[in-house]
Amino acid sequence: MPTDLTRRSFIKAGLLTAGAAAIAGVPHARSAGAAGKELCTLLDLQRCIACGACVEACRETNEEKFPEPAGPMPDMVPRSKVKIADWSSPEKRAVEDRLTPYNWLFIQEAAGEYNGRDFEINIPRRCMHCRNAPCSNLCPFGAAFTQDNGIVRIHPDVCMGGAKCKAVCPWHIPERQSGVGLHLDLLPQYAGNGVMYKCDRCYQRLEEGELPACIEVCPEDVQQIGPRDEIVEKAHQLAGEMDGFIYGETENGGTNTIYVSPVPFDVLDRSIHKGPGEPHLAPTPDSMASANRMALALAIAPVAGVAGAVARFLSLGGTDNNAKGAE
Repeated sequence: MPTDLTRRSFIKAGLLTAGAAAIAGVPHARSAGAAGKELCTLLDLQRCIACGACVEACRETNEEKFPEPAGPMPDMVPRSKVKIADWSSPEKRAVEDRLTPYNWLFIQEAAGEYNGRDFEINIPRRCMHCRNAPCSNLCPFGAAFTQDNGIVRIHPDVCMGGAKCKAVCPWHIPERQSGVGLHLDLLPQYAGNGVMYKCDRCYQRLEEGELPACIEVCPEDVQQIGPRDEIVEKAHQLAGEMDGFIYGETENGGTNTIYVSPVPFDVLDRSIHKGPGEPHLAPTPDSMASANRMALALAIAPVAGVAGAVARFLSLGGTDNNAKGAE
């Protein structure tokens, strides 16, 4: 590869040769996790006191990953379909009551009555890290990918901000920041509109043998993380002890975020405020079970495979330690 190859020319060359690269065996972007096991988090909702320590720790730990737009943002074509999403002002960066590109975790509050008793339940919300994530399967450029340890990530150097991940996510979790990303180097008025952001479960901390920041700082031990089979077993044990209910074990075909609550989740779903950046808690069928979506995933694979190679090239000066052993 020539030493003066620019990022832009590398990307263009990769996309133009997508089919050939796929035949040559360029893999879909799925990187190996540090632990090698599928990790899952368990959240005991009866413990959460909404102190906000997890939200603050998430912000501090991931601040270096937050987008920093530079200069005016280009108007998109067509304006009616592609809107500029700008959360970069100090006021918007400070928002903590919903998901944003600068706030990957927030506390959703539910209050009401169940079985003749009043309840108040606090629910830490972030990416669910689905086992068969539609964002990972259906991203046309392979920017969204799933590590072998179950973490679902979005590569900021490859993401075009087209928001396919948000559209196919049953909870519409990823949020876009305009004025950053690869599309500015290619077709700034026509291709995407920024980069999508969400919780990456502090993958870098896990690789170093540390806990995700939100789990480490929680004073009430709301969360624990471990191999999924063990976490599922603990979830059922906890639900049995409190005569409670489980969410995430089967939703969207199964996720690596499992909630246990003393109040049914359909009751909680009716009790929470839902809207942009505020996901629901409704029953969620497997979104990848559709034949049409599976066919689309197969059609996307060649381009996504090239994008996976691009992601590895762009990271850490041409290598991506988090994409080793891609399959």
